[in-house]
Amino acid sequence: MPRPIQASISLSAIRHNLEVAHTHAPRAKIWAVVKANAYGHGIDRILPALSAAQGLALLDIEEAVRLRALGHRAPILLLEGFFSKADLDVVDELELTCCVHAKEQIDMLADRSFRHPLHIYLKMNCGMNRLGFRPENYHAAHARLRALPAVADITLMTHFANAEEGADVQQALSRFEGAAQGLEGEHSLANSAATLLHPAAHGDWIRPGILLYGASPVANRSAHTWGLQPAMTLSSRIIAVQILAPGEAVGYGARFVANRAMRVGVIACGYADGYPRIAKDGTPVMVERTRVPLVGQVSMDMITVDLSDVAHATPGSPVELWGAQLAVDEVAHGAGTVGYELLCALAARVPVQVVA
Repeated sequence: MPRPIQASISLSAIRHNLEVAHTHAPRAKIWAVVKANAYGHGIDRILPALSAAQGLALLDIEEAVRLRALGHRAPILLLEGFFSKADLDVVDELELTCCVHAKEQIDMLADRSFRHPLHIYLKMNCGMNRLGFRPENYHAAHARLRALPAVADITLMTHFANAEEGADVQQALSRFEGAAQGLEGEHSLANSAATLLHPAAHGDWIRPGILLYGASPVANRSAHTWGLQPAMTLSSRIIAVQILAPGEAVGYGARFVANRAMRVGVIACGYADGYPRIAKDGTPVMVERTRVPLVGQVSMDMITVDLSDVAHATPGSPVELWGAQLAVDEVAHGAGTVGYELLCALAARVPVQVVA
């Protein structure tokens, strides 16, 4: 019998979440963001659920190669563009759309010819200070690209550092609109949070990422409030039950010490499966559809939970680590991180079932 841990991926949830994005931005086209192997869900697995998106956006050029090999003919956007001249051979062959965010990328484009027209996303740095041309240099970068014979069109692009805050978004929008004034081209501005919160930022293309997978892009607001459905459920079972006397500890380092007699359930899931090692005591876990607290240090292959509120739980009892019953964002909060990280960290050793 295989170890009783499994991730299930719901294609219907992803289709539903894509429709939520469309409902919030009905006049915008959609780049479905599938970077980091579709946020841990598997590009190959979820591709059938994304047919309603006008294009797919990612980082790794090898993921673009995989998509084309799978028969995906719609546009593919490289969100960080290309990193070397050799990448441009693949860009040309697969007709990829490229983000351009640095002078060096324009230099590489100018240094070669192309068989296919180039579709460029010119990125502006509106305050995040990671990638992009500063507003005062944006027109010059646009002019250099426009002068290249292979460039067919240029979409104007930025990324919000704090899309949860209306004032910050408005400031970035004002900076973007001022610097882009007079330039032709469609606009692509909104990530998941801006798609849900800021209609003024929708532009021509939205770029939803985390919302497609049913997690919240906004701290202290649940995905459920937007009607999002979790696409990944990580489940396991109890494999042992221990009875602790007052003063006894459980797990490495004796982090948790019982202050009363208690039943502790041992679950087949650990940090080698992608569960966060830094999860604190009290992080919620669902056992027999009942919320129970994590107790003790997460180990490589196991976690332990307090079964005081689930007296009938025994070895074999079903467990949900996150998913339909327990939002991944709640678990992430217990580990001092975000749901994005947990989804992306799903380990290769965890069997995955795709559910239509």
